[in-house]
Amino acid sequence: MVKELRDRTVGGLLDEMAERFGEREAVVYPERQLRWNYQEFHRQCNQAAKGLMRLGIRAGDHLAVWASNQPEWLVMQFATGKMGAVLVTVNTNYRTQELEYLLRQSDTETLILMDSFKGVSYVDMLVEICPELMQAEPGQLRAERLPRLRNVIFLGDERKPGMFNWSEVMRMGEHVPDTALWERQRSLRCEEVINMQYTSGTTGFPKGVMLTHHNIVNNAHQIAACMQLTEHDRMCIPVPFFHCFGCVLGTLACVSVGATMVPVVEFNPLTVLKTVEKERCTALHGVPTMFIAELDHPDFSRFNLSSLRTGIMAGSNCPMEVMKRVIHDMGATEITIAYGQTESSPVISQTRTKDSIERRVSTVGQKLPHVEVKVIDPDTGEEVAPGVQGELCTRGYHVMKGYYRMPEETALAIDDDGWLHTGDLARMDEEGYLRITGRLKDMIIRGGENIYPREIEEFLHTHPKVRDIQVVGIPDEKYGEEVMAFIRVEEGESLDLDEMRAFCDGMIAPYKIPSRMEIVADYPLTASGKVQKFRLREMAVKALGRSDLVER
Repeated sequence: MVKELRDRTVGGLLDEMAERFGEREAVVYPERQLRWNYQEFHRQCNQAAKGLMRLGIRAGDHLAVWASNQPEWLVMQFATGKMGAVLVTVNTNYRTQELEYLLRQSDTETLILMDSFKGVSYVDMLVEICPELMQAEPGQLRAERLPRLRNVIFLGDERKPGMFNWSEVMRMGEHVPDTALWERQRSLRCEEVINMQYTSGTTGFPKGVMLTHHNIVNNAHQIAACMQLTEHDRMCIPVPFFHCFGCVLGTLACVSVGATMVPVVEFNPLTVLKTVEKERCTALHGVPTMFIAELDHPDFSRFNLSSLRTGIMAGSNCPMEVMKRVIHDMGATEITIAYGQTESSPVISQTRTKDSIERRVSTVGQKLPHVEVKVIDPDTGEEVAPGVQGELCTRGYHVMKGYYRMPEETALAIDDDGWLHTGDLARMDEEGYLRITGRLKDMIIRGGENIYPREIEEFLHTHPKVRDIQVVGIPDEKYGEEVMAFIRVEEGESLDLDEMRAFCDGMIAPYKIPSRMEIVADYPLTASGKVQKFRLREMAVKALGRSDLVER
């Protein structure tokens, strides 16, 4: 058990590990033939931090990274932790509308981006939003739709119009003395925001969750303790860095104890299996669908995974059979389950390595040390007895500082006594084990991705044939949930799924595009006229012939 909270910044944590475990491997990218020990990784992060300072980026400025699990992403996580810029994470699946919203709402001044992802050009999307980039001098961007954006840094050696490239920024660091970086780092405080992640919430469009050094350094360290992670462990990280799963449960948890990070640039089950075998990984993270894809790969039996011991499965409920296979077929006998949300840095509760399989499947473990939890009656706010369902609330060091530029939303999420209201329904037994039983909010969780229906509804309302639309989550064996749309079309019009998908393509992330739709004349309503979304979900399940899944 972690007895004390740590008084460290993200940069200070890396300094400590570089001093303690300098010769141990810190970062391994088998796909890139890249290996850095902690001293080398430390030098890379220092150099990048000084390059950002040379660009004129100040502590507290907002810097967004839009890339897959590249080495540069990892360097930037700790470089910003040293020089104080707030790292804004960008979902790799975002399209133009989502990207523009995030960059504007977050007041991002610097954007770092890769060339493309899954065949989609990030550069083209950015130019569509700010065509001024094509004529701008690097560092001098003035864009009408993104008025705060000044610097764009391209992850590659190719020269792009209006952009610096990565190697150029690294070279800039040579002109900044180490003492300047040290003075900047010394000026940072643990209570300051260092990370901002966008998450769908109880209403409207994604909100920027402000997380401090204190939030994420301590959460990572306690997560590592639950896994009994040490400097001798090697963690395969195929989950995306832009999620807390990747950059807190993964990279930061490793650095908190001096373990080795073995990231996978882009998830592929075969790549994961090869990586675990080749690098003798002892830990593996993933959402259930990732583990299922690995276990079901036709070549699974060819790989020697005997090094595996632990890891984390999170993002959605884990079926019993999948957990058994992870333990018995993969050999991860000490795999753990974690639960939380971005607003709580993110982990609130976690199973321990010695918990039974039943506990690891039917519960999300016990609260972390230094974390308070309670289950309340949503109507009265009173704490309920053990075993009674209510809303899960949490309080402690891990609760976010708030939503960026959204004080009213922050006040709705965190009450006057400091309790974060998760919006999740839960039961807690006499021993403190939590079971998540449902959601007060309409959030859809598809393969670990949080989707808020209203965001999709507001976008699809702009389709000229759509009169009204309601979006719900429906059960899905592969992803846990899928997106379904119930649409009322304008009189005399017709609309099919292909047309709607074409309308969405390139505008919203592919995982948000409804996989099913139904044209309806009316919606089931309450007496007060509110749409009964749970009835729509029941209708969807019946239409799919999946009545056995209604209660999942």
